[in-house]
Amino acid sequence: MSRDARWKSLLELLVERGRLDVEEAATELEVSAATIRRDFDRLSEQQMLVRTRGGAVVHGVSYELPLRYKVARHASEKQRVARAVAGLVAPGEAVGLTGGTTTTEVARALAERADLASGTPALTVVTNALNIANELAVRPQFKIVVTGGVARAQSYELIGPLADGVLGQITVDVAVLGVVAFDVTHGAAAHDEAEAAINRLLCERAERVVVAADSSKLGRRAFARICAAEVVDTLVTDQAADPETVRRFEEAGVGVLIA
Repeated sequence: MSRDARWKSLLELLVERGRLDVEEAATELEVSAATIRRDFDRLSEQQMLVRTRGGAVVHGVSYELPLRYKVARHASEKQRVARAVAGLVAPGEAVGLTGGTTTTEVARALAERADLASGTPALTVVTNALNIANELAVRPQFKIVVTGGVARAQSYELIGPLADGVLGQITVDVAVLGVVAFDVTHGAAAHDEAEAAINRLLCERAERVVVAADSSKLGRRAFARICAAEVVDTLVTDQAADPETVRRFEEAGVGVLIA
């Protein structure tokens, strides 16, 4: 296992459990305790965790893995969801993409569509995610509009009043939301309130709203609400979604597409 893969696994275990002992982590990852100690020390230097005697705990009370450490989580499910979401976008439309691992996969799926290989433009993409803009900027057939704002390190998203200013002047055909939680009662949510505010404004500027979320996000709630479930036109999720949860979304008026 490479160091990067090991670090991702360690951080995922830490998020799930809140606390991790050296010996426990060494057993889980099948490496030596000395290797885990060095990993914990390096991750602590990056302020990704807090070292304790014999282990580590999550950094802070509201913990969120930076995007670069989340790419491998539920990867196949996210790719299937992304391809299904991309199929909902028509040539020539304006699509808004928030930040996140699933929406990044949506951007890649759009870039791979043969019917979007040409056009003037083939697609207009509005995003506050620097990584998505960077990936799509090399596609000359796509018109890329990037909001202003201050970059948020965890998600590469631009947030704040400068982003508000751009989004207040445009409209999009479809807004695709990446969320950390989506629940019938509590709606779509993010960890960060400033990120949620930008996503909410994008929803308000859209003709239709699509939530792209693998099944691990459903039935959960998070700190900052983006919008109510009733605002969402379509939820695209994977086959592991709980049937009862799917039924509740449909009863609330949300169309559900299983990828």
